Amino acid sequence: MTSTSDLPVGRGRDLAATIEARYAGPEAAAGTRLPTERELAGTFGVTRAAVRRALSHLEAGGRVSREVGRGTFLLPVPGSPADEVGPADVMAARELFEPQIIPLVVAHATAGDFAELDRCLRSGEAAGNAAEFEQWDDAFHRAVVVAAHNRLVLRMYESIEAARHGPLWGNLKRSHDSPERRRLYIADHERIVEALRAREIDAALAATRTHLDRVRTNLLGAAASSA
Repeated sequence: MTSTSDLPVGRGRDLAATIEARYAGPEAAAGTRLPTERELAGTFGVTRAAVRRALSHLEAGGRVSREVGRGTFLLPVPGSPADEVGPADVMAARELFEPQIIPLVVAHATAGDFAELDRCLRSGEAAGNAAEFEQWDDAFHRAVVVAAHNRLVLRMYESIEAARHGPLWGNLKRSHDSPERRRLYIADHERIVEALRAREIDAALAATRTHLDRVRTNLLGAAASSA
């Protein structure tokens, strides 16, 4: 096992690579929780601010999810068997799964959950390109699932999440990206959050289904028309 002294310690991307090498190797399971910022700072002899910057790099790269009040968790690694799932199957699974968790979110979401959803919204708005927006779009949908506060539901969602990180889904979404579509997705997300915050199940369900319909039309409709 590699000792701490053998690992190069730096800031930002260098420290992110060090943390990834230590905790996110091929044998690491998606959903594994990383040590706390304080523990990571002590392990690598850096400040907590440096750890936060490193985790931000890992989050932006789609390697971890930082969940307010719960910690930092590994995301599925691109290249898994889920990469082979076709976009139509991903979409069908999302349409079955995502509306069903809305009642749980309405019942159990906390102020911390809404703070995380707001963070994802604002970061998505500030995204400068399709890849960056997709990372925050992923983070938003994961944050909705996390707000259900049901670990089994989260584990089930991770299969869909892994497929969304695969090349088939990613390439399709990037090929049909536009600033206007990003704005529409953000507006959809805002309506979902507004209804969840108001604890209005019917409105949250309607907003979720409207969003999924839009994604289906933009991706699969465009793919079908170009075939």
